[in-house]
Amino acid sequence: MPIVASKKCYSYQTAELAEKLDLLLSELGGLEEFIKVGDKVLFKTNLLMGKAPETAVTTNPEFIRVLAKKVKALGAEVTIADSPGGLFNDKLLKRAYQKSGLYQMAAEENIKLNYNTDSKKYDYKEGKINKSFQLASYLEEADFIINLPKLKTHGLTMYTGGVKNLFGCIPGVLKAEYHLRMQSVHDFSRMLNDLAALVAPELTIMDAVVGMEGEGPSNGKPREFNYLLASTSPYYLDLAAVKILGIEPAEKVPSIKAALEDKIIKKDKLEIRGDKVIAADNVEIPKIEKENNLLDSRMPEFLSDILEKFLRPKPVFKEGKCVGCRTCAENCPPEAITMIDNFPKVNLDKCIRCFCCQELCPYDAVEIKYPLLAKLFFSN
Repeated sequence: MPIVASKKCYSYQTAELAEKLDLLLSELGGLEEFIKVGDKVLFKTNLLMGKAPETAVTTNPEFIRVLAKKVKALGAEVTIADSPGGLFNDKLLKRAYQKSGLYQMAAEENIKLNYNTDSKKYDYKEGKINKSFQLASYLEEADFIINLPKLKTHGLTMYTGGVKNLFGCIPGVLKAEYHLRMQSVHDFSRMLNDLAALVAPELTIMDAVVGMEGEGPSNGKPREFNYLLASTSPYYLDLAAVKILGIEPAEKVPSIKAALEDKIIKKDKLEIRGDKVIAADNVEIPKIEKENNLLDSRMPEFLSDILEKFLRPKPVFKEGKCVGCRTCAENCPPEAITMIDNFPKVNLDKCIRCFCCQELCPYDAVEIKYPLLAKLFFSN
């Protein structure tokens, strides 16, 4: 069974990162066991959107810098890639690289940034729920993939880490199709597990020095967790990472629940080497919708369907922060958002609760609200 390595790390200072990454990867046999001279190594970072490093939305550029130096020292070539939310084109990619700090860092270290926005269909007959994926062509150019997630909470999937980070391999607005086809959180999470198996990163290293709690993955609060994690399995890494957030049991996270049900992982096979993983105090974890209508077994279907409308969360737009940029409307998978007098209005009958509007809002102008009745039903 794959090992998860854990190491405490208290800053993004170069010297500490270099030392702690060496200690972390030594638990897996050392980076030289993975990287060979001449390898084209893809760093699949978390570049959700163009946000400054201190917001903890994206993988920290200093963490990437130190790791890239180690990979290049082994004679390999590094390319940084991801597909942010929204349109996938050169202009928007460059903007995201610049705002996240990756553009300047890559120039200083002579690291290639990906601008290939082509995609290709990949068949995956082994998929539990998805038998094919349209994936970014940058994957084809790599001999070795290192998955570099950021430890964050998530309003749709509760947590985002090793497995969820690979959703960025689906280009730009094509992500909306997957949200539309898999509106159940459980189905969506199974799709993520299929995708992780298809992409199959050889190594996953998580930036959990500073992560995010609350309204993640883009509008939450930065929180010091002071960990680095690594594994050859993104599934087992996630099983370990949720311990830092204090999510117990781990199967509260839909992707982990699906991975356990499908026997991709086994809880009793989790082996953590290095520093002990200890839960942070009082981490703010977003509540998510239950997989099915909670009332189905308690009352006739027609009544439960009516009451369910009063249980579902909804996006609420903040007048004081919204600038009418249209990002939410342009990236809403079911096209449930329209702009009226330069302010977004959502048709809740069409809304599929994917919360892409909140995830992609550059101004933190979208809040997910639960009705009082829902808070009672979704309480732990």
